[in-house]
Amino acid sequence: MKAISKIIISASLVSISFTSSALRLEPIPYGDFSTWKARGITESKLIGGNHKTIYEIAPEGSSEGNTPYSNEGGSPWATSNVYAKVAGVVKGSNTVNPALHNGNRCAKMQAKMEEVKVLGLVNMDVMVAGTIFLGQIYEPITSPKGPFSKMEMGIPYTKRPSALVFDYQVDMPADNTRTKSTGFSPKKTLEGRDNAEVYVLLQKRWEDEKGNIYAQRVGTGRERYSKSIPWTSGHVLPIHYGDITREPFYKSWMGLLNGDKAYYAKNSKGKLVPVNEVEWAPADATPTHVLVMLSSSCGEPFVGTEGLTLYVDNVAFGFE
Repeated sequence: MKAISKIIISASLVSISFTSSALRLEPIPYGDFSTWKARGITESKLIGGNHKTIYEIAPEGSSEGNTPYSNEGGSPWATSNVYAKVAGVVKGSNTVNPALHNGNRCAKMQAKMEEVKVLGLVNMDVMVAGTIFLGQIYEPITSPKGPFSKMEMGIPYTKRPSALVFDYQVDMPADNTRTKSTGFSPKKTLEGRDNAEVYVLLQKRWEDEKGNIYAQRVGTGRERYSKSIPWTSGHVLPIHYGDITREPFYKSWMGLLNGDKAYYAKNSKGKLVPVNEVEWAPADATPTHVLVMLSSSCGEPFVGTEGLTLYVDNVAFGFE
């Protein structure tokens, strides 16, 4: 971990103030983004046969071949970089890259338009956000529909940290618009720019006899960034425990995730199913899982502000 194991942080965020607090840091494995695996994907000849490199947060290395990737070396991180094979057509998408800040590697996440060209003509544009999260993507991606159902969000975790601590920078384009483009319908321009987003959510999950997974929300830390922010070290995102809906800092997008907003996880039968958050846990509850996501978008899938970029480094849990 490039960050020191204990730092003095002066911060005031929402309703919690960590002024001159000494936080004990628990680094998330590979959260210093110093090692990456470069995967060589050869796209189908029908769309040009290009060779594309896509990156994974993993032990340093490289590979060639259109093969599904699964987390390597104990890395808990997945990315929005994927190998897709839709109707037999192979495509690689890369919106997360290693970058340098003051000589150290960090993660760069960028919203951009993926173009698929057939016979020299653009016939499909897809807006893709750069995202990293704790969990796993299941490749190959065979359809852009229901993107949450192709990923497992969250990892087992039973501690109660006070905050998520990280270094970051936001580069926000001047355009005050978003683009919606799924590849199956004409592009639409929407008013208002997208936001970058970081969140940490703690859940207490359980499974019923039919294999459905439910959860209580134990802890919540969530921020959105609507403007450019210079490089900031040791940023503190506080985690609030219990029901926060009556707190002055509460926003609707901090609420429970269920229905269309539910993320997925594998049940005891090995099937990916939605994890429906059904209620807020008592403030002293112990979680079973943690979700951490950092993204160049906060909206619905296939909607974003092209060029919006989030840089992140040294992600850790902070304990008072």
